[in-house]
Parts: sequence; structure tokens; C-alpha cells
Amino acid sequence: MSPPRIHVDPAGFDPWRIQGVRHALSDHPLLQIGALIELGKRQQARKLVRTHSAAATAGTSFADAPNLHRNEKDAVATLGDIEQANAWMSLLNVQADPVYRALIDEILDELRPTIDRRDPGMCYRAGWIFVSSPGAITPFHMDHEHNFILQIRGSKRLYTWDPFDRVVVSERAQELFHDQHSRELVTWSEDFRTRARIFDLEPGLGGYMPSTSPHMVENGGSPSITISFTYYTDATRQRELLYRGNARLRRLGLAPRPVGASPVRDRAKHAVLAGFTQAKNAVRRALGRAIRENDQPYAPA
Repeated sequence: MSPPRIHVDPAGFDPWRIQGVRHALSDHPLLQIGALIELGKRQQARKLVRTHSAAATAGTSFADAPNLHRNEKDAVATLGDIEQANAWMSLLNVQADPVYRALIDEILDELRPTIDRRDPGMCYRAGWIFVSSPGAITPFHMDHEHNFILQIRGSKRLYTWDPFDRVVVSERAQELFHDQHSRELVTWSEDFRTRARIFDLEPGLGGYMPSTSPHMVENGGSPSITISFTYYTDATRQRELLYRGNARLRRLGLAPRPVGASPVRDRAKHAVLAGFTQAKNAVRRALGRAIRENDQPYAPA
């Protein structure tokens, strides 16, 4: 049996704790710049490229960065001259590409036995490849998925924050994010740096970030390539539903207990919300309307 390509301690893995990891993917042929240029062509045709210039800062709105700081070059031009491109680029949802979906599956299948012991129900698999010019910054934000982020080329400083740190991201911001996928209340403050877990990443190193871990990235002095392997689990989907329920209660003028404050109440609330959601989705299906399904094997592109 070949050795695992991402090294995670099975006994010490905690799905809700930020932790460092090591990996053996830096030389993988699909993660070299020539292969990524070809992937960039295919992803651009699928409209699965996100990019902005290196003028973005930690405090730039993550949602608005591509419009506030436009990168006028296309994916191929940016990737082909990333050292001089003065840009940040993400190849989104690379599981949409059959070649890269195989890589996503290989790695997550390796990790799954360790993950399932503590955090079963892996679904909504996805991959994201980030290619950055020297000095480029990924603005402060958070995401829904659990995330293994691995450095392939170059160096960067990854700032991460505990997903339960309500000084950094408030309970109301969590509700808005889960309910409307809005990061409007996820805003940067320089004071947050002292509360961060910091990883200085170079090839062979990476980090694990639980769902909704706020993070921000500062690229080093050379071009960078990074890949993220992401997924949902039963726990992330349950947590999302609880926050969406609390958001609805707040719109009714109520003041719901924070998620996690009472596990007993959370279980009861989740049972009610799950039943209501299933019934509502059944009606929407019967009417031919779209529904949000976050238990699919892969994230939709």
C-alpha cells in the first residue's frame, strides 16, 4: 500500500479544530503550471474562474474584489505569466473537470477513514486551485466547507481563526452567512491578527480549517500555487440548518439561543427544522421548482 499523500494523525484529528498538516503533492503533474494553464482554458470556458488584481487588501470585500480590483487578463495570460501578472486567481470547482475530479476523489478517499471516525457523512466534494502573484492577498472571509489547504509552490502566510470566535465573526454574521450566503457582516479588523492561528506555508505544508473558519492569506515574494480539498459532512449540514432556523426566528422578532449553547435544544430544533425542510422541498419538487441540496456527492459547478 502506498503511503498517504496527506498526513493527518487519526488519533488527534478533531473536525472542529484548526490544525497543520503535511502532504506529498508538490510534485504532482496535475498541479504544475503547464497543466494548470490547460485546466485554466477549460475552466474559463465553463465560467469557473475567479480573479482580481493584487491591489486587493485584507479588508477588501471578498465578494466584490473581482469588480473592485479587476484583472483584465484572461486565465491563460494570467497563469502563463503569474510572476508579473500582479493578480490572484482561483480555478473554481475543479471537480467539474473529469481529470481533476479523479484527483479530488483520490485524495478525499484516502482521508475519509480518518474523517469518518469523528465526522461522518462526507459529501459535496470540491476542489479549488489558487494561483497568486508575489504579494497578492486573499481578503478576509469564511466558507461553508471543511477545508484541507495545501501549498504546492511558493510560500504564503495563512491567518486562520477559530470558527467559534464570536469576536471575529458574530453570531448574527454566522446566521446571515448560512441563511443567505452573505458575508456582509464578515468584516476585517487589524485587531484580529493577535487572535489568529498563523501558518507559514511552503511546499509540503498545509492546514486544515473547519467549516466557517475565518481566514486571510498573504502571498510571499514569489508566485504561489495552492490547492484546497473541501467537503461537507452530516455535522456541517446540521449546523447550517440550525443557523438558517435561527435567522428565520430573528426575522420574526425573536432572539434565538446561539447555536451550540444548548446541545439538547439544538437536537430538538434540528429535528423540527429537518422535518419542515423535507416537507417544503417535497412541495417544491412537485411544483418543479429548484431546491438547495447540500447532500450531493459533489458540489455543483
